[in-house]
Amino acid sequence: MRRSLIGTPPVGVNETGPRLTLLVRAYCHLCDEMRAALLPLARERGAAIAEIDVDADPALESRYGDRVPVLLLGAPDGGREISHYVLDAASVRAALEGATRR
Repeated sequence: MRRSLIGTPPVGVNETGPRLTLLVRAYCHLCDEMRAALLPLARERGAAIAEIDVDADPALESRYGDRVPVLLLGAPDGGREISHYVLDAASVRAALEGATRR
C-alpha cells in the first residue's frame, strides 16, 4: 500500500523539491510517532512524503524486517536512509537542506 501524506505540494513549493519515503507497517506506534514528528518538518522544507507499507512489498519486508519505521531521502531503491525507529530531526533538516541545494 502506498499513500502520499503530502501529495500535492503547497502553493509556492517547487514540485521538484525533496522527496522523502517513510517505510511503515500497520499497528506500529513508532511509525505513528515518526509520521507525526515528520509532517511539520516536511511542510517547513516543502518536501513531499510517500508512505509505503513494508508488509505489502516482499522485497522491502525482506530488506527491513522489523526495523521500521525507516525514513529515506528519495525512493527505497537508491534512497539514503536518514533515520529509523525514532525521527532524528537534525538529520532530516540536514538531508533536506542538502537536497534543496542540488
